[in-house]
Amino acid sequence: MNFNFKFSNYQNLYIFFLLFALIKIFFSTGNLYAKGFNINNVEISTKFEINFNRDYVLDEGFDLSFNKLIQTILKSEDQKKINNTSLNEIKSMIETFSIKEEKFVNQIYYLNLDVTFNKKQIFEFLEKKNVFPSLPIKNKIFLLPIIIDESKDEILVFSDNFIFKNINENIQSNELLEYVLPSEDLEDLKLIKDNIKNIENYDFSKIINKYYLDDYVITLLFKNYDQFRVLSKINFNKKVFIDNKTFPDLNLTEIENQNKLVQKMKTTYEDQWKMINEINTSIKLPLTILIENNESLKISKFEKILTEQDLIYDFNIVKFDHKKIIYKIIFNGSPDVFFANMSNFGYQFEFKDQVWVLK
Repeated sequence: MNFNFKFSNYQNLYIFFLLFALIKIFFSTGNLYAKGFNINNVEISTKFEINFNRDYVLDEGFDLSFNKLIQTILKSEDQKKINNTSLNEIKSMIETFSIKEEKFVNQIYYLNLDVTFNKKQIFEFLEKKNVFPSLPIKNKIFLLPIIIDESKDEILVFSDNFIFKNINENIQSNELLEYVLPSEDLEDLKLIKDNIKNIENYDFSKIINKYYLDDYVITLLFKNYDQFRVLSKINFNKKVFIDNKTFPDLNLTEIENQNKLVQKMKTTYEDQWKMINEINTSIKLPLTILIENNESLKISKFEKILTEQDLIYDFNIVKFDHKKIIYKIIFNGSPDVFFANMSNFGYQFEFKDQVWVLK
């Protein structure tokens, strides 16, 4: 009887710890899909009139937040395909929102809003539209803009150059690229002038290497009276892209036209950067990962990293006991990309019995 009593106690104790582990796992994975796309500091203002309705202002904020998100993760040509999204569909993809500030000043109502969109729902929505999003990765790049006035046989570099002066003006929150401009170095100016006859083929490495940035853009604007040609040599992730555009009958003595041209150039560079970081959401690779269930901190950290990876479409626990936890991960990419990403966090895996085991 005493033996049975002890056995019963141990059995109850085991069940207790098993249930505790189950609750712990459910709580730790309860926010698997909590990571979303955050759009912060959305500002809306409207006149406070008799028919004022705060809900209408919130709806305007949701619509504006969605547009900011789309401008951040889609190339310019794909943004047009999302223009007619209904407010109800936008609101269905909102995970959370918070009002940071609201105030009335001189009969004007001001609202500052943070909105979080559900990443998984956004990806599914875009996939139905047959467009692929990009990872919203910010990047600091070196930009060398040179204007060659062929009609006057003149070179404009540094502060004499309207691109140089305007590229970092009116920066939008959805822009991913930050431009580092060259200092006004007389040696660099001489180097450019010495190579003017071969400027399209010159590699500019002596100037680029001074700034210790892997990614860069060389912009050559050729002016011939009212016709302009913009040749951009874009180097992102060690891949070189050439963009060559002509703008006939463009009066660049007008500030407005200068700003429009600079904005078109920035859009080109943003699109190229997004293309580099595009996610093919149509690829849904299932991976089975096994982790030994003996270090709760290790498990929590692993789940946190999974939650923060934009290329992970979904993941859940398919099996667990007191020895191991088995995850099913759906990844938008190849296995090599997944394991390369995880190795950045110090995780290594080996393949055993049809599953990937975390070492």
